[in-house]
Amino acid sequence: MNATCPACGHRFEREPGYFLGAMYVSYGIAVVLYLGLVVLLRLLMPSLSEGLALAAALLLFMPFVPVIFRYSRVTWMHLDWALDPRP
Repeated sequence: MNATCPACGHRFEREPGYFLGAMYVSYGIAVVLYLGLVVLLRLLMPSLSEGLALAAALLLFMPFVPVIFRYSRVTWMHLDWALDPRP
């Protein structure tokens, strides 16, 4: 990730540990997505055991991890900017 925006020069990390809050956002997104995949698998294949549904959902979930990582940081920056719009 760039330290500053190449277009406007905005510094992304305001202080050390700034993106710690993004971990909470990432966790929330991941839980919702993973449980949604489990429910979807159980609805589409009712004969699937719970353990197998959890494992299959985990495999389907893995490609989304980089996307969740990126957008949790973006969501955290927007939330922080909305609550504390320092330059």
